Amino acid sequence: MQFPESLFVIALLIVLSAFFSLAELSLAASRRLRLRQIAVDGDMRADRVLKLQEMPGDYFTVVQVGQNAVAILGGIVGEGALSPSLTRLFTLWLPVATAETVGFVCSFFIITSLFILFSDLFPKRLGMAEPERWAVRVLTPMAWCMRIFKPVVWLYAKTADLVFKLLGIQTTRDERITSEDILAMTEAGARAGVLAVREQQVIANVFELDSRTVGSAMTQRERIAFFLRDDPDDVIRARIAEEPFSTYPVCDGDIDHVVGYVDAKDLFQRVLNNQTLSLTDDNLVHKVLIVPDRLTLAEVLEQFRQVHEDFAVIVNEYSLVVGVVTLNDVMSTVMGDLVGPDDEEQIVRRDENSWLIDGVTPIEDVLRALHLDELPHDDEYETLAGFLMVMLRRVPRRTDSVNFGGYKFEVLDVDSYRIDQVMVSRLQDPDAAPPASTVG
Repeated sequence: MQFPESLFVIALLIVLSAFFSLAELSLAASRRLRLRQIAVDGDMRADRVLKLQEMPGDYFTVVQVGQNAVAILGGIVGEGALSPSLTRLFTLWLPVATAETVGFVCSFFIITSLFILFSDLFPKRLGMAEPERWAVRVLTPMAWCMRIFKPVVWLYAKTADLVFKLLGIQTTRDERITSEDILAMTEAGARAGVLAVREQQVIANVFELDSRTVGSAMTQRERIAFFLRDDPDDVIRARIAEEPFSTYPVCDGDIDHVVGYVDAKDLFQRVLNNQTLSLTDDNLVHKVLIVPDRLTLAEVLEQFRQVHEDFAVIVNEYSLVVGVVTLNDVMSTVMGDLVGPDDEEQIVRRDENSWLIDGVTPIEDVLRALHLDELPHDDEYETLAGFLMVMLRRVPRRTDSVNFGGYKFEVLDVDSYRIDQVMVSRLQDPDAAPPASTVG
C-alpha cells in the first residue's frame, strides 16, 4: 500500500473510531427527561434512544467491537505507512538499526496521538456537550451496524450476560429519580445561570419539608397572642389593637387548655356592626386542629388539607402548648426571603464577616447562611438557641460564646432564659481555633 493510500486509510479509521466513541458517550450521557421532551416535540428517534437506554447491551457491544477492530487496524496500517518513511529519514543522521528503532517509536507516537486526539478526546467532548442531539443523529447508522454485526453481537452479548450472571452483577440501570438527583440538577442549573439562585432555593426548601419539624416554622409559646374564654369585650378589643393577627387561640383558664380559635375577620365584622365581642358564643369560636410537635412540615400540610384548616396548635408529649403554626408559616418556610417584610428576617447579614441571628432560627437556615455542612450533635436540637444550649450544657447567658467551623457564636441578648439574638462572626484564623470550643 502506497503512502498516500495508507494516510487515507488511517484517516478513515480515525473517523470510524470517532463515530463509535461519539455513539457510546452520547447514549450513556443522554438525559431521559430531555429525550422525552425531544420526543414530545416530534422527533420519534428520541423514543428509540430511550428504548436503547433500557436495553443497551447490543448497542455497546457493537461499539466495543468497532473500536477494538479499528484500533488494531490503525496500528497495523499506521506502522506500515509511517515507519519506512521515518526510518529512511533518520538514516541520514543515524545508523540503520538505530534509525529503524527511532522510526518505529515516532510512528507509534504519531498514530497513537492522532487516535487519542481525534477519535477519543474530540468526539467525547462533543458528545458530552449535547448528548441527546448526537444520540438521535447516530441512531440510524448504529442500527445498521447492529444488523450487520448481529451474529458477533449475539455471541459476545451472551458471553457477557453469562459472566455478569455468574458474578451476580446487575446489568440494568436504575432509572428512579430521587430528590437528591433533582436538587443536584437544580443546583447545576443555578450555577449555569438557567435557574435563578432564589428559585433553586425554593425548590430545595420544598424537599426539606419532609425533614424539618413543625417547630422550625411555628410561633413560639411565649409569642402567642390568645384570648381566654371569659375575656370581656374591652380586653378583646385591646388585645386585637396591641397584637394584630389573623387568628387567635381561645383558652379556658390558661394557654394549655385550648378550646378553639377565633378568626380576626369574624371579630372585625362584629365590631363594624357594633356588636359586643363575646367568646362564649360557639358560632364565633371554631374547633382547633391540635398536632404534635414531632410532625414534619409536610405532615402538617397534609393535616391542613384533610381538615380544610390553615391554623393549628402545637403540643408536646405532655400535652402542653409549645406553639402555633399557620399555612402561611409553612409557605414562608418554602419561599424563604422571596416573601415577608425585611423587619421579620431571622438572619441579618451585618457585613462580610458577621451575622445577627434570632435564637429561634431553624438550624437548617443557619447552616445555609454560613455555608456549613453540619453542626455537632445536630440530632439534639432544631434551632440556633438549641445548638448553644447543647454545646454549653446549660442555659446560655449574655456574652457566652461557642467557636465552631471557623465561626464564633456569641449570645447578645437573653430574655427570660430565651436567647433573643446571637452574633455570628467569622474567625480571622479558623485553623488556630479548635474544631469546637466553648467560652463561658
